[in-house]
Amino acid sequence: MNHESRPVTTNQHGNHDDLVSVVMRHLRSPFRKPIQTHNREAFEQAQQLVADWQGPLILDSCCGVGESTAWIAEQHPDALVIGVDKSAHRLGRHAQYATAAAGQRYMLVRADLNDFWRLAVAAHWELEKHYILYPNPWPKASHFSRRWHGSPVWPYVLGLGGTLVMRSNWVTYLTEVASSLALVNCAAQLTPLLAKHEAMTPFERKYQRSGQQLWELSAKLPEDGRYFSAIEAE
Repeated sequence: MNHESRPVTTNQHGNHDDLVSVVMRHLRSPFRKPIQTHNREAFEQAQQLVADWQGPLILDSCCGVGESTAWIAEQHPDALVIGVDKSAHRLGRHAQYATAAAGQRYMLVRADLNDFWRLAVAAHWELEKHYILYPNPWPKASHFSRRWHGSPVWPYVLGLGGTLVMRSNWVTYLTEVASSLALVNCAAQLTPLLAKHEAMTPFERKYQRSGQQLWELSAKLPEDGRYFSAIEAE
């Protein structure tokens, strides 16, 4: 990942036209897709640690090579940090990004988040923080349903609670997330990141080298998020 990255291009003008209708439909309807066995088995490995853990719990979703997971664990030595990614290839490259700070606790899990998040909600996980960091999330308007907030699993992100932290090099993605959160009366802060801030992931480092403006969204999710009708209906 040494070459420069091109800025995001899109055929959208501002937030997606169907954002409100799609998000509200998913909030009102349960996600019925069957959970795959290998994802359930991967979740159970993490659940064994979480069940015995009494401290703060942090989830690093789409963790890639796990650099961000190790960084988060180093910054939060009182927490258990779980990094999840569906790519065995990316997770297999973690060794070069691993850290071993005193008191640090983290594990990496290979699983599809569409299943993992639902299992975490069913197991009553209550997060202190939830990181979803990069990369570019499907900028074509026709791909809106592939963005997390446009997918049927979005209510489960809300149901996990805690402080949601998202970063992107495409500001429209995060303004859409902020608008999606506003539908459940949750206010989000959107902040431009300084060009020389410490990178948490290889993608972030690549975007910085390319001179792209990066953004961070932060929002304290509603404590009653797990009781949305979509989740209750299951």
